[in-house]
Parts: sequence; C-alpha cells; structure tokens
Amino acid sequence: MSDNEELCWLPATELSRRIAARELTPLDITEAVLDRIDRIDPDLNAYVYLRPDAARAEARQRTEEMAGGAKLGALHGIPYSVKEALHVEGTPITHGIVANRAMVADHDEPVAARLREAGGIFLGKTNLPEGGYCANSTNHLYGATHNPWQHGITAGGSSSGAGAAVAAGLGPIAHAADGGGSIRIPAAINGVVGFKPSLGRVPILAMPNRFLTFAFHGPIARTVGDAALMLNVMAGYDPADPLSLPTEEVDYLAACDRRIAGARIAWSPDLGIAEVDPEIRAICEQAVSAFTEIGCAVESAAPQWSDPARVMWEAVWTPTYSAMLDATDWDAQAGQVDEQFVEVMRAGERLTVRQVQRADAERGRMVDQFNAFMGDFDFLITPTTTMPSHPVHEFCPAPLREAPLREQLLGWLLTYPFNLVPAPAITVPAGFTSAGLPVGLQIVGRMRADADVLAAAAAFERLRPWAQHRPVLA
Repeated sequence: MSDNEELCWLPATELSRRIAARELTPLDITEAVLDRIDRIDPDLNAYVYLRPDAARAEARQRTEEMAGGAKLGALHGIPYSVKEALHVEGTPITHGIVANRAMVADHDEPVAARLREAGGIFLGKTNLPEGGYCANSTNHLYGATHNPWQHGITAGGSSSGAGAAVAAGLGPIAHAADGGGSIRIPAAINGVVGFKPSLGRVPILAMPNRFLTFAFHGPIARTVGDAALMLNVMAGYDPADPLSLPTEEVDYLAACDRRIAGARIAWSPDLGIAEVDPEIRAICEQAVSAFTEIGCAVESAAPQWSDPARVMWEAVWTPTYSAMLDATDWDAQAGQVDEQFVEVMRAGERLTVRQVQRADAERGRMVDQFNAFMGDFDFLITPTTTMPSHPVHEFCPAPLREAPLREQLLGWLLTYPFNLVPAPAITVPAGFTSAGLPVGLQIVGRMRADADVLAAAAAFERLRPWAQHRPVLA
C-alpha cells in the first residue's frame, strides 16, 4: 500500500498531530482521500454529492494558513462528510426523495458551521434511505449504498453513506444523525464507531419542530478518540434549539483516558424486547466479558419496559413523519418512494390525539424506570442489532418479512429505546459473524453522562482494538 493510501486509514487524531507537527499538510490528506473516493465509491455509493474542487481549495487555504502561522482549529485539515439531510448552504437537501430532487439548502445548521469553522475539509454529502425513516441503505433518488465488507449487503441506516464511507477509508470522520438508531445502526453494520449524544448536547434544527426530543446529531468514526474529537466541535449551546444544553468545559477527547475500574455494568442481550440471533449473542457476550478484565462488575439485568416499540411508533415516528410531510401527494409519487415509507405517513394520519398522548405518557414512565435502574449501574450494555446484516434490496432481515411494518422496522434493533430515553449511547465493533460481517456492541450511560460513555468505549477499544481491520471491498 502506498504512503498516500495509508493516509486514508490514519485516525483523525493522528492526522491532526502530524499536521500540527508540519509532517503532513491538509492538501496531502485531502488529495489522498479524494483519490480513494474516486476509485472506491462508484461501487459503494456512499457519497451522493461530492465537491472535489472546493475541497481542494479549502485544503490549499488550510495549508497556507499553517505556513502563515495561524492558530489551528480542532479539525484543521481533517476531511469530513455530512449526511445529506443536514442543511449546508448551497448543497442538495432532498432527504433521498425523488419529489425533492431540486431542493437546495439555503443556510447552514449550527453543526455544519462548527465543522467548517474548526478547520475541517468538507468533502461532500452521504446517502440515506428516503426521509431517513428506516435502517436500510437505499432510496429511489440516489440508489443503494453497499456494505464495504460485502457488496450487496445493506450498509444500514439511516446514516448509510456515513457508516460505509468511514469504514471504507473515504474520510476519517463523518457527521450522522439519529432518530431511532441512525448513527449506531450503520456504524455497527459497517464495523466502526457511532455515538449518539445526550438530548441537547448538540443543537439540532433538522425539522421545523424545535422540540425534537428523539433526534440527535453525532459522529461516526473509526476510533473512539476520533468520535470524541468530533464531539468537541459539535457540542455546545445554540439559542435556535430551545433544548440545547449550556456549553460545558468538557474535553471529550481527554475523557477517553479516564479509567473505569470498579464500574458496575448491566448486560442485556435483548432488553427483554427482541429475539437475538445466537451468533450475535455469543459475539457480544464474549465482548462484554472484556470489562471484567479491567475490574468492572458485570451482571445480567435490564430495565423493565413493557412495549417501547409501540411507544416509538405512536409517540414519535408516525405522528412526526405524517405532520412533517403532510403536504406531499403520495399517490402521485407511486413507484418513486418506498411503499413502507408511505405507510408510515398513513399510520400517523390514523392515530388519535389520545393515542399519541398516552404513548407519550408511557415514554415518561420509561424515563423513570431507566433512571431507577441506572441507580444501580454505571453502564448498560447490549448488542446494537439483534440480527446479522441483510441484502441491501430487502427491507428487513428474513425472520421479520411477514411481520407487521412496525416489527419490520424495529424488531431487529436495540437502539431506539435510547432515543425515547434520551441517554448517551455508543456502538463499538465487537467482532464478526461467520460470514465476515461486523457486529456492534452498544454502551449506554446515565442521563447526560456523555464523557463516561466515551471513557467506557475507549477502555474497551484498548482491550479489543479493531481499527486494524479493513473491509475487502475497500
């Protein structure tokens, strides 16, 4: 492998160190990544909008700033991508929907502005399913994103392209967004790290609704340290988001060095809500045993939730999507949008206000139950998904194909309860199935304990490193 090719696999933290030491320039790194995208992405389809000339111009500017002795930002010279659904002025904002193909963002969301102001090199935008409504990686506008570990297998969703791009060496870090697992699912399925912060940690203005209590911006990266570096830039108060937390003097990258010996860990293979594939369960049980090696106490336990899938369906997903897209003529879009996506809208239209409010009240009880449960534990650990990855053009894993739509969407995931209970959660690589597909381990912390979750994930990474693994397609 050439030296330029190797640049594509270095962690962002190492790239940043070498840039600061004047061993590399932003232009060196950007050229290497763009060359790799040019060679690899036609088969992968992680990027749906690429800006190579603009990225090179930014890299030259960052290189000149170094020569002039300018103070370097936290991401100075580091290439990054953003999910297509993030508003970045002058870029497509279609959400993968054919009817929106001409839509262009007219402003930057706070996260987009912060990544740019930190000195990052904006490569382009990554793929997603239509409207970000599911955990698959295809849509009628941009087509399918394939899993770098096996062509023809889903890259997960909804931050499909972000997970695939980072796993394939097409940029060290990526912005992602999560309304039910959309950071953690593609990170797990592609064998990388995905972190969903606490509610309000990173401002989110993705929809006209300014009270999005279930949706989050966060990082996807190949290492925990890189995710923490990106969170340092993304986190902080913004008045446009009324749920935004006050800016705290926390260095999330430094938090990765914290020791967690003595931590109390609850392990649950299924949270009492899903069937788990025996191979997934065995891989994750072996992975969680690593925490005993550093002096943590691990025991089997889970919060006693009755039906979080119903709460997600009735309190969050269907009413939100139905209201957000109620002006769309879905009959006119027949054949150009997933039938399942339209059914999510229709299901929202059929809900009564009483059903939504009752489900929302049950969500409140879930929060109470979680907080009481976490009074006895520092972390709750689960598999991220309960079944291996499935073919990209199949909507859900085979065991769920005849199930109701709600089960097809949620029945193979253990991520969405932590959107309802908005605690910080991260997925880290736990191993591989016998078919060579990645498996993710989800680590959840107490409310607003983002730094603790990163510390736990980094401790696991030191014991069970994964960044040396590179996918075949790549």
